[in-house]
Amino acid sequence: MVKIKICGLCREDDVSFANEAMPDFAGFVFAPSRRQVSPSQAVRFRDRLEEPIIPVGVFVNAPIAEIKALFADGVIALAQLHGREDSAYLSALKACCAAPVIRAIRVERHEDLVPWQRKDPLVDYLLLDSGPGGTGRSFQWDLLGTGRPASPYFLAGGITLDNLGEALAYRPYGIDVSSGAETQGFKDRTKMVRLVQRVREDQS
Repeated sequence: MVKIKICGLCREDDVSFANEAMPDFAGFVFAPSRRQVSPSQAVRFRDRLEEPIIPVGVFVNAPIAEIKALFADGVIALAQLHGREDSAYLSALKACCAAPVIRAIRVERHEDLVPWQRKDPLVDYLLLDSGPGGTGRSFQWDLLGTGRPASPYFLAGGITLDNLGEALAYRPYGIDVSSGAETQGFKDRTKMVRLVQRVREDQS
């Protein structure tokens, strides 16, 4: 069954909307962004988040100690990495922290997917996007027809209620939505609820 992740929760209302919609994953952005939250905010939001929803921390070249602390405190259950984190970084992270890793990949052409047609033992999931995240733009999803990644992947970038059906047709591990769950830059309760419903309905 395809999962759904709503990313970029940054207000108390966003958490309330997520608790009503009940996505499989919810993302808290710790990297510089208009959706960025502080560790103290994330603690508060995590305490309010319904237990079945899995919290994900989104980072860009963050100190490993920051991720370790958030994971150890139960604020996040997975670490989503969008920066230049290399194999040495991933090895160090895995050595001190049991958090599964989602490695974000910018896809512009077929060649961007080639290295990931073999599984990286340090990466648990991939996130395929058109840019740094939250841009509202899609990459050419048909590139997946020329060779899918070996690891389970989230499909991200410009997914909305209008093109959700097309995204689901690729049968990714998960759908990742941020700006597509917003209206005028803020999370929209109706969109969040409907997105989750549509993903579940598609597989019923």
